[in-house]
Amino acid sequence: MPLTINVKQKEFYDPKANRFITVKAQKLVLEHSLLSISKWEMKWHKAYLSKEVKTEEENLDYIRCMCIIEPSDPNVFYALTYENVKAISDYISDPMTATTFSKKDKRPSREIITNELIYFWMSSFGIPFDPCQKWHLNRLLTLIEVASIKNQPPKKMGKKDILKQNAALNAQRRAKYGTKG
Repeated sequence: MPLTINVKQKEFYDPKANRFITVKAQKLVLEHSLLSISKWEMKWHKAYLSKEVKTEEENLDYIRCMCIIEPSDPNVFYALTYENVKAISDYISDPMTATTFSKKDKRPSREIITNELIYFWMSSFGIPFDPCQKWHLNRLLTLIEVASIKNQPPKKMGKKDILKQNAALNAQRRAKYGTKG
């Protein structure tokens, strides 16, 4: 589900060009997706999902990459207000799903996640690129995690669990056949 941001008209000074620039009001339609990350990583040659802090230029460029429709004025990104940026940040952070996972057995991965790795996971689990590469990224990553969990072999029972199960089966059989042992 895309996010629509209305950017108001704004005038600001560009010290590099030594002139004032007026940015007309525009509507941005944004999508935090695998496709957006692919565009960004193609330009910056680093993993978007890393914990490395991004520069203001890198963050603005990611918003550019999120645009479904190219804005009429490329300076529109410099006219974003604090509220606009907060709305975009909230949208990026939204899980976009009701599925949750227990953090009990979850260890943080040291693996560097790039768009190619996510595409690999999609192909491994038979998740079609179209339309899923345009899904909200958090929803896609949740689907990949669910596929990973569901494709794992069943866990072996511990010794305690086996003994408990056997005791229950023996008690059930004794009750059924009316025996003592």
